[in-house]
Amino acid sequence: MKKFYYPKQIEQTVQQYWEKHKTFQVTEDVNKKKYYCLSMLPYPSGRLHMGHVRNYTIGDVISRYQRMLGKNVLQPMGWDAFGLPAEQAAYIHKTSASSWTYSNINYMKKQLKILGFGYDWSREITTCKPEYYLWEQWLFTILYKKKLIYKKTALVNWCPQDQTVLANEQVINGCCWRCNSYIKHKKTPQWFIKITNYAEQLLFDLDKLKYWPKKIKEMQKNWIGRSQGFEITFKITKSNQILTIYTTKIATLMATTYILISIHHPLSLKLSATCEKIAKFIKTFRAVKLTESELITTEKKGIASNINAVHPVSNQELPIWITNILTTNNETDIKMGAPNNNQQDWEFAKKYNLPINICHEINHECCNSQIEPKNKNLYKHTKQKHNKQCNHVIELNNITTSLINHGLAKYKIKYRLRDWGISRQRYWGTPIPMITLENKKVIPVPINQLPVILPENIETNNNILNPLKINKTWKNIIHNGHPAIRETDTLDTFVESSWYYARYTCPNYKKGMLHSTSANYWLPIDQYIGGIEHAVMHLIYFRFFHKLMKELGLVNSDEPAKRLLCQGMVLANAFYYLSNNNEKIWICSKNTKIKYNKKGKIIEAKDDKGNTLIHAGMIKMSKSKNNGVDPQSMIEKYGADTIRLFIMFAAPPEMPLEWNESGIQGAKRFLNRIWNLTYDHIQKGPTIKLNINNLNTQQQKLRQELHKTITKVTHDIDKRQMFNTAIASIMEFTNKLTKISKNEEQDRALTQEALEVIVRLIYPFTPHIAFVLWNALGNKKNIDATSWPCVDTQTLMQSEVNIIIQYNGKFCCTIAVPINSEKNIIQQYILHNPSLKKYLQKNKFYKTFFIKNKLLNIISK
Repeated sequence: MKKFYYPKQIEQTVQQYWEKHKTFQVTEDVNKKKYYCLSMLPYPSGRLHMGHVRNYTIGDVISRYQRMLGKNVLQPMGWDAFGLPAEQAAYIHKTSASSWTYSNINYMKKQLKILGFGYDWSREITTCKPEYYLWEQWLFTILYKKKLIYKKTALVNWCPQDQTVLANEQVINGCCWRCNSYIKHKKTPQWFIKITNYAEQLLFDLDKLKYWPKKIKEMQKNWIGRSQGFEITFKITKSNQILTIYTTKIATLMATTYILISIHHPLSLKLSATCEKIAKFIKTFRAVKLTESELITTEKKGIASNINAVHPVSNQELPIWITNILTTNNETDIKMGAPNNNQQDWEFAKKYNLPINICHEINHECCNSQIEPKNKNLYKHTKQKHNKQCNHVIELNNITTSLINHGLAKYKIKYRLRDWGISRQRYWGTPIPMITLENKKVIPVPINQLPVILPENIETNNNILNPLKINKTWKNIIHNGHPAIRETDTLDTFVESSWYYARYTCPNYKKGMLHSTSANYWLPIDQYIGGIEHAVMHLIYFRFFHKLMKELGLVNSDEPAKRLLCQGMVLANAFYYLSNNNEKIWICSKNTKIKYNKKGKIIEAKDDKGNTLIHAGMIKMSKSKNNGVDPQSMIEKYGADTIRLFIMFAAPPEMPLEWNESGIQGAKRFLNRIWNLTYDHIQKGPTIKLNINNLNTQQQKLRQELHKTITKVTHDIDKRQMFNTAIASIMEFTNKLTKISKNEEQDRALTQEALEVIVRLIYPFTPHIAFVLWNALGNKKNIDATSWPCVDTQTLMQSEVNIIIQYNGKFCCTIAVPINSEKNIIQQYILHNPSLKKYLQKNKFYKTFFIKNKLLNIISK
């Protein structure tokens, strides 16, 4: 062992050892308890960012801890390798998307290795390789035959910048989830997968996810959006046409005075063909995408359709109006206007002079009104009738029954969730395995002809064109002796990331999508780690695919992951100045001179050109704000272990982490302290075996603190997943260890035990230095194969307790005594304490009031 700690030297050596000995490569072992720890796979963008490092460090800490508990631990890594960014980058760099992707993978893989993550690289997956997406195409054809996949022309979310369709889940506040452009709507043929068939399972199985964050489950519950009510049928006057409208309360029907339909409703589009005024109104609004919050705040505009519908109870005619305030979805593009039931409906009615008060046989304030009624005289229902047998409830039930019996209403369970549009009008993705025959019939590619291989070495001539559409060699094929055309759309890349976790269990299996024995050994995932931004995209698709695979007999578990941890963002200081045209120019902090006040608050910042900068605060690291920190430069400066330790210590895993170099320097000092302690200890030669029955008071106390630390760290890692407090406990004990005497043989034996515990406790966080220190302490077996330290319960039972000392009922002090000490023992402690023995004078009689482990009150006479 060298005298000084050189991270770069030891980390490289240890990593080479791991690679040579395949330390983290695992196979199924029915004699060992398995543990599957997985961090969400990265997109190979070219370089790791600190968000990646935090995610993967958390996963590696958990994996190494579980391995020390004796479990068979699987921790794999792969690449979510398809997607639009590769196309755009390839265009800019005048290369192919495949070359760009593979070069990025190679670079990022080296970065992951220098961080010391214990991955089983023999299971590496790259989703853009045919041996992976073959089984995705196989699944597509199976689901198509089961009528779970279909194609239809639909009004879809269209990103004008990325030139592709987006699923509803990929539209956030009216913008593209990836490029943040405002989306538009257009009709186009699209492939859909019937995720709505599984809405019930996806909703109710959330109750099985006991170790998922409540916030994630609530977000999924709201996105699935289950409600129950009735579909009411309205006849259009002077026509055979009908309208069906969903409501959760029949009471709403009884307050309805008009009907609203969206500009996208089939009736609106039909009327626009013969009415120029309606056509102009629709054209004004149809390209505008409103979010749910915008639907509430946007000005409500409408135009009369000049047709009416018949109320199914009263037979009164209700005017039908076309409006801009309804969503484009077929299930929510029509509603009943109930002015005395809904504030928006009332405002719309007042604006366009529509009827507000109409009697439909029954009107009751208690069941109709969700807002303050605009007409107080409309409702005349006394409080005396408000009980479980209330007459109007009975009347409403009778109306409901009558409507159902006459075929004018039916019970309906409705979901907000919509079928998943999986077509993408891009090149770099999994080819959809469908072909169109000469007779226009669309059929799946025969399974024995899979995979449909994507041509890789294509250079795009611009960043929006799908070259598959013009690649006749690939597009035009012969099927059974006749010309046919391949589907040129590719699959949404969220499809690849919906089942990758299962393929890790059998990545080289060639006879099927999954090897069921292997999959069922490892699944479900014991710990899954990723960002909360995936709550209603990846994490819903991920659960959905697991249910599909279970139905096909590939897996036998209900859910893909038992426990989910959503790590917080990594934040850093961001600075900018305003240009002459008032544009924000973001400046990298390394090019910034910063002045702080005594409290550490930034009071001034200037860039290297002298521009006075505005401090935007600690915000999420991003390229656009120029406040990212390159992990590799930090590793070269401080070492991987130091970066890992800082990341795990700086904040609880779910909370944002504020990046600052002073914290990194503190982590480095702590590792140096452990190194120096170990070096000084082994320089004195071998130690004797610790005799725990022959320890003095100071030694007993230190050993008790040691085993308290093991208990605390174990609990914090295993149960609470509060890694920062676990590290704090290790640091606190290490500081105590530096201050004790290390001269006597028993002192040195106790130090040996303490150092061996500390090294094992820090191993999950800082595996390289722990590897070296463990061997330096004389252990023959490498730390990778060593067990987590056990608690000596007997030592803990002998631990001390603080009890209160009073004199004549007044507080004097607290003293530490062995737990469960009797009164006479405590009196001896007092007699030997110079500041307390005055209260117990010899040959003087005292009364005492004693509560074991809590209090001793000395009462003089």
